[in-house]
Amino acid sequence: MPSPGRERLTAAAADADYGFDPATVEIADADVLELFEPAVQEWWVEAFGAFVGSNGGFFTPPQRGAIPHIHDETNALICAPTGSGKTLASFAAIINELFRREREDGLDNSVYCLYVSPLKSLANDIHRNLTVPLEGISERLADRGVDTEIRQAIRHGDTDSAARQRMLEETPHILNTTPETLAILLNSPKFKRKLETVEYVIVDEIHSLAENKRGTHLSVSLERLEAMTEGSPTRIGCSATVEPLNTVAEFLVGRKEPGGEPREYELVDSRFVREFDIELECPTDDLIETPREVIQDRLYDRLDELIGDHTNTLVFTNTRSGAERVLQTLRERFPDRYGETNSGCHHGSLSKDRRKEIEEGLKAGELEVVTTSTSLELGIDMPHIDLVVQIGSPKSVAALLQRVGRAGHQLGQTVTGRVIALDRDELIECAVMLQKAEKGFVDRVFVPENASDVAAQHVYGMAINHVRREADVKSILRRAYPYRNYDSTDWERLMRYLTADYAGLEDKNVYAKIWRDTNDPPDGEHHYEEFPVGEPLIGKRGRLARVIYMTNIGTIPDSFSCAVHTRSDSEWVGTLDEGYLDTIDPGDVFVLGGQNFEYCYRRGSKVYVEPTAARPTVPSWFSERLPLSYDLGRAIVGFQTELCERFDTGGIAGVRSWLRGFPIDEHSVRAISRLYDEQRQYLGEAAVSTDDRLVIEIEIDRTEYRRRFYIHSDYGRAFNDGLSRLIAYHCAQHATANVQVAVADNGFSIEMPLNRKVDVAGIIQELDPDSVVEELRAALDGTDLLQRYFRINATRSLMILKRYKGYEKSAAQQQVSSEMLLSFAQELDSFAVIEETYREITEDKLNITGVTEFLQRVQDGEIEVHTHTVDSPSPRAFGLATLMASDVVLADDESAVLQEFHDRVLTEINDDEADTVQTE
Repeated sequence: MPSPGRERLTAAAADADYGFDPATVEIADADVLELFEPAVQEWWVEAFGAFVGSNGGFFTPPQRGAIPHIHDETNALICAPTGSGKTLASFAAIINELFRREREDGLDNSVYCLYVSPLKSLANDIHRNLTVPLEGISERLADRGVDTEIRQAIRHGDTDSAARQRMLEETPHILNTTPETLAILLNSPKFKRKLETVEYVIVDEIHSLAENKRGTHLSVSLERLEAMTEGSPTRIGCSATVEPLNTVAEFLVGRKEPGGEPREYELVDSRFVREFDIELECPTDDLIETPREVIQDRLYDRLDELIGDHTNTLVFTNTRSGAERVLQTLRERFPDRYGETNSGCHHGSLSKDRRKEIEEGLKAGELEVVTTSTSLELGIDMPHIDLVVQIGSPKSVAALLQRVGRAGHQLGQTVTGRVIALDRDELIECAVMLQKAEKGFVDRVFVPENASDVAAQHVYGMAINHVRREADVKSILRRAYPYRNYDSTDWERLMRYLTADYAGLEDKNVYAKIWRDTNDPPDGEHHYEEFPVGEPLIGKRGRLARVIYMTNIGTIPDSFSCAVHTRSDSEWVGTLDEGYLDTIDPGDVFVLGGQNFEYCYRRGSKVYVEPTAARPTVPSWFSERLPLSYDLGRAIVGFQTELCERFDTGGIAGVRSWLRGFPIDEHSVRAISRLYDEQRQYLGEAAVSTDDRLVIEIEIDRTEYRRRFYIHSDYGRAFNDGLSRLIAYHCAQHATANVQVAVADNGFSIEMPLNRKVDVAGIIQELDPDSVVEELRAALDGTDLLQRYFRINATRSLMILKRYKGYEKSAAQQQVSSEMLLSFAQELDSFAVIEETYREITEDKLNITGVTEFLQRVQDGEIEVHTHTVDSPSPRAFGLATLMASDVVLADDESAVLQEFHDRVLTEINDDEADTVQTE
């Protein structure tokens, strides 16, 4: 007997040509459809019956896997490519349940489902996409004489007060919001009661939250929500590219009890259900000797060809300026092909209205090409995009898959992506990245742990809502995954800060935010009859506590631009983004307005410099470009290990044959094999860093009277930033000289006067892994990096208030306040805000874990350190020696420097060959 699902499919097919006979086609998942109410079944079949042929059933793989779990109220992490229907997989069973209840008993005027998105635009997009099924199903029920209304609404920072008030009177059953707004709603005296009925929570793009403090903040909010609701809300996470799945799932569901096991969950792993057509291209097989204008011509001719062969193309670059430049150059070179009506640029610096205009053009398929940096990685549905071009390395497999996944936004369509590399370091990154992507490798997400600033906000928020048992507050915090290891030392440190239990702290206008007391006898100040006498309690302190909390919470730091002045005469020379100051130290040289300046110091929002003729040590794009992921860096080291073995057994011909198995073009094959062949010929044995070898070059520059070290540590910029600071700290102690450091993704350089001799290899071998944290903290003292992150953490911890009594303090003013507090705070014993500042810098920014593991392997003899003394950098060190390369196209003067380096290398190689021939 045919199932109702097949009967409905057959009936629907009578009015629509699906391209197959629904009476005979094999249906793999009719049992899933049977979970739906009849009206929901009918809508689903009519909406998606046309895709049964490509899906093998009514549902896409993530829908087929997720819907039964959500129907059974089981927590689930859904991991599937963009465009495979995972968001609808999250909502389908929930919508079905809400319509069933509405039809049978009616729904309360409160929230049943929370959808949390990292982006406001994504919440808007989901709102529009939910309207279709809600209205479609309601119409089918109305045809049966059943009136239903499932309400949905958006609530975030842009929602006006009138709309917020309407939500109290007519509450949405499905509420779309952001992590920050959810935290505010949990402390809203009236609306928080509307959340007590929540039964489902969907966290979209969870990978982009888990790796930062926005996700940490959300994880505690979910535990606070759990404590408010009658039951345990079903949690559903959605992600396109994430690893490890179990870690992210545990981050989603939290713990039943502090220190206990994670709540139960199911994984719906459909990450590799789509066909990918991704290839690396290079405009030439020789990126050094080919003239820049030739590379430019080939790049844009190829880009135009790719755009012409496809309907809608999305072009990613690594910086906002790069996105602007690519679009401008396309329009200038092909004025008849690209104009305002069929092309555009999208990034975070553009106005909200302009971004919305571009997004709507993409959704409608009206724009032939759009260039962007990172702003379109997530979010809106772009069904007409059929090609993604990535210029340069996206720095991680996860980012590559996320970006390329914007193409072919329907299951069954092949995801087409082309990556174009324009320098040799990125060529290697991309070759390894694409090969790893083909094999299903994804970079790991690293979740920040025990962040005291976020904990301070939530403990304060819980105390504001009502007086609580201290044990309950601590328990809620520790049930969140990032705080599962938050111990009594961490807690006591937090309590001392929140109660201002430090002499002199209130003199600095940093006041207690909570009181902490055992429940007093009936005549005491802190007596609450609902608790037994002697019970440790926590409550808010201050009449404006709720206002302070509501107007100051959140984790996204404010930023500002610094005015740059010459130190000698205070002449204004331009501005720098403050994030750029994380990358430079006194003595570093950078370019601003076409001039070279040496960085001296910063005071508040002013930077002081001196003009110099010295070459730059820090690239202008450094703070804007994404860092290479640690896992991809390790994969590159592994690639180099195997490549060396291939050279040893088959020579350059064997290497080329091996590389042709990668998804890369012939230009890339020849450029990569030539690079490593020249590297080996130039440095001889132990020329390349591998799994068991670290290579260091020492360049003696007698012309500029400088000694330079190039450390080939291909483990990503965060790792290199951490290790280089440790080494520079020891170098400065040994040499008593100004040590300059330049950091890249594939290594770092250290420079000092020629008359200062330091054994960098010896320093690396002698660094004690057990002392790394302490030494790195010492190396950070007095740096702009420490000052900036202290300000960010002081603001997050509500030590510095951004908004108070109608007055708003700008980021620059916050910085001034933090600089006045920093030295005082450093003198305090185990002060939570200082400890969190060091933790965030060392763990989240400088990869102290990776550095420690590496140094342990060096100490254990698993990694040998090899040094080479050279007169000119080796081919693999060209990038380290010329860090001022542009983000999209190398500048002419940079090209000349590279060619000069290359000529020196070839000359030495040829001389060595000639000497060998003469000897023979």
